[in-house]
Amino acid sequence: MSAYVVFIREETTDPAQLQQYAQLAPAARAGHDITRLAFYGQLDVLEGPPAEGVAILRFPDMDAARAWYRSPAYQAARRHRLQGAHYRMLLVEGSDVAPA
Repeated sequence: MSAYVVFIREETTDPAQLQQYAQLAPAARAGHDITRLAFYGQLDVLEGPPAEGVAILRFPDMDAARAWYRSPAYQAARRHRLQGAHYRMLLVEGSDVAPA
């Protein structure tokens, strides 16, 4: 069953650190089956606190998403994301059932 990683950037605190993250994070995708569904495009918050940006990545399953997240390449990039902004990051299992 598909799984989705949802990034919610709440506040940028250090743009230089986020730039480092942006340079390192693409290398972490190598060897992982990831589909970018949404990537910091136009955003309209309908409910809840404001967000600066949102990204949604699709993985084949929860284990694949965890393997990417725990990979040394992503962990090296992650530290810059954490130093550059306040984020919420969620992993959610998808529903691969076709609508009736």
